[in-house]
Amino acid sequence: MTNLVEMRGIQKRFPGVHALKDVQFDLRPGEVHALMGENGAGKSTLMKIMSGIYARDEGEMYVDGKPIAPKGPRAAQDLGIGIIHQELSLMNDLTAAQNVLIGREPRLRFGRLDEAALNAQASEIFKSLNLSMDPRTLVGTQTVARQQLIEIAKTLSYNPRCLIMDEPTAALNDTEINELFKVIAKLKADGVGIVYISHRMDEIKRIADRVTILRDGAYIDTVQAAETPLSKIIQLMVGREVTHDESNISDLSQSPIALEVRNLSRGSVVKDVSFDVRKGEILGFAGLMGAGRTEVARIIFGADPREAGDILVQGQPVNIRSPNEAVQAGIGYLSEDRKHFGLAVDMTVRANIAMANMSWFTNSMGVLNEAAMKETALKYIDQLGIRTPSDMQDVRLLSGGNQQKVVIAKWLLRDCDVLIFDEPTRGIDVGAKSEIYDLLEDLAAQGRAIIVISSELPEVLRLSHRIAVMCEGRLTGILPRDGATQENIMELATQTDKTKEPIQ
Repeated sequence: MTNLVEMRGIQKRFPGVHALKDVQFDLRPGEVHALMGENGAGKSTLMKIMSGIYARDEGEMYVDGKPIAPKGPRAAQDLGIGIIHQELSLMNDLTAAQNVLIGREPRLRFGRLDEAALNAQASEIFKSLNLSMDPRTLVGTQTVARQQLIEIAKTLSYNPRCLIMDEPTAALNDTEINELFKVIAKLKADGVGIVYISHRMDEIKRIADRVTILRDGAYIDTVQAAETPLSKIIQLMVGREVTHDESNISDLSQSPIALEVRNLSRGSVVKDVSFDVRKGEILGFAGLMGAGRTEVARIIFGADPREAGDILVQGQPVNIRSPNEAVQAGIGYLSEDRKHFGLAVDMTVRANIAMANMSWFTNSMGVLNEAAMKETALKYIDQLGIRTPSDMQDVRLLSGGNQQKVVIAKWLLRDCDVLIFDEPTRGIDVGAKSEIYDLLEDLAAQGRAIIVISSELPEVLRLSHRIAVMCEGRLTGILPRDGATQENIMELATQTDKTKEPIQ
């Protein structure tokens, strides 16, 4: 069988970085070929070369056995290569339909936009994804998960023969992932070759035919997915054996309550939610997309207003109306979208760590004490194991796991007693994920109260002392870790009967 796409001896260098070193990769028609590796292994760089975003320095690339050198993404699209980026490339002020068909909008006489035809075409594309979406809705009003689905629809609208999916399920819940996998199965049956990049190891076993592993920019191996244990794939990725030992969960029933929420409500998104978190505890929040988990966190942090309910910190009522007031009360929030709401990606590691505490480093004349900022940044770089050439490195150049550590450092410097982590390991590789888990457990051991919101049930089960489950804005139950399973969490996550009392 002729390979749909073949890459040989690919080399790519950036200033100070040898990103790809003699890498090979091939894709066959009608297969899912997973590309695996830790953050920084070179996966996205290789795919950007395949899709025409980067030019290779050395090596050869073929489509249908013919040598090619696409000079830009449009040239790659013309060859049938499409890419769904991990970083969204949508325009928030345009509608879903305008984003999906941008540059290809149907026109009436004199070049006027045919709105009806535009929306009808977009609706058909959404229908093929089983996505319930009004084509006229503004993209900026949608959640990250629904924006991801719009991004997928946009790429599929080009009918690619080779489709690159870079972390396509990072923001999706289980139902949406299942729907996406049905689309992938249909594309395979139609002969489309799919390059699949994901840090969710269970997905690889579900849909991949072959797996190619990169490490530190070098090709390591290509294996058959069905015949290779996940432990072997992980070992090839990280160059060592990674274990996830379950930590001992101590009895925290007598530990002081750090945060208490009573009857919190906001419209239809949060309805009469009550819970508490004790010092030293990790409280996991589970639920399907739209269940209200992030909305609860945003209300507690003052990012959204609350309409009813009380918030108590260390037993004292607090009236939090803004993030600044939440920080003053000792609450830190790490958003699910760290690059938009947690980091200034074009600023340095040093500046980002100091950001929430800039007044500490400023004298009465408004002059920054750079020496103190440097000393503080280096302390947290060492303490958290942030892998960066220096504290003056731009954050955008760090891997996802190291970016997350920079956000954590910012709130540790603020000495917050309550830390809310919303999707703390989204887009983070398996090695860095293990480090984040260890860090969260260390923070809890230091006496901090931790809330972890996660769409990955194994993650919630591994980390949490207790698990709060939400459905349609309501808290449907709080489960102890002992005895909690994915099955009973999902039962509570789909409990729409409003007459039932939450399970405590």
